[in-house]
Amino acid sequence: MKIKDAFENRKAFITFITCGDPNLETTEKLIVTMEKNGADIVELGIPFSDPTAEGPVIQAANIRALSGGVTTDKIFDMVRRVRPKVNIPLVFMTYANVVFSYGIERFAKACSDIGINGIILPDVPFEEKHEFSDIFDGMGVEFISLVAPTSDDRTTKIAEQAKGFLYCVSSLGVTGTRTSISDSISEIVSKAKEVSNVPAAVGFGISTPEQAAHIAQYADGIIIGSAIVKLIGKYGENSEEPVGEFCRSIRAVMRPQADTRSNFLIV
Repeated sequence: MKIKDAFENRKAFITFITCGDPNLETTEKLIVTMEKNGADIVELGIPFSDPTAEGPVIQAANIRALSGGVTTDKIFDMVRRVRPKVNIPLVFMTYANVVFSYGIERFAKACSDIGINGIILPDVPFEEKHEFSDIFDGMGVEFISLVAPTSDDRTTKIAEQAKGFLYCVSSLGVTGTRTSISDSISEIVSKAKEVSNVPAAVGFGISTPEQAAHIAQYADGIIIGSAIVKLIGKYGENSEEPVGEFCRSIRAVMRPQADTRSNFLIV
């Protein structure tokens, strides 16, 4: 399945977890669990020592994973094991230094070989993305762009070149759950959709079924991360059941707006 297929006749529900938190065996099980309980795409965070876009919940997950000895190569091996077990797109989310230090071409080739469908690098400015995107695109791995409330006039340019899906950041600041999501993100989605047919998914801060249902009214998908990572931090190796239950609660509010599996996106 390609990324675009996750949005076919439904809104995509996109989940995020940090690889290796609490260990890679649990990560592997959670990927399968999330697909079974409604996730259309899973973002796999590769831990980094300075995750500038992340709030305290995901920062803590990065520390736990790195303290447990997780490496990029070990994550690649985990994806090789889990890829035959799931049919949904898998996307890496990490930082430029992780990819650059590994070797951009080597990293992109590994992604292609193990069945990764896309890559998100939140610290790479749009104007500098071609150093990475040209190589990933050449390997068949879609480079996913982000727009934020501060993108202003750049939103149109970014949307015009978007691939996979356009990651619409709902608010300023870092990732994390929020009690409310500004409706100004709907204007960003509308502006992007005027110039591009690439699906627009909203992330950063979505943590409840009510928020997901509201944003799904205008977005092509929702992205949920911190709410899931918080559950993993609480339950550790026993997090499959609570994460599965949470995913079902999000999928349930999206089902009336889609045909079979429904739609939405999570970060």
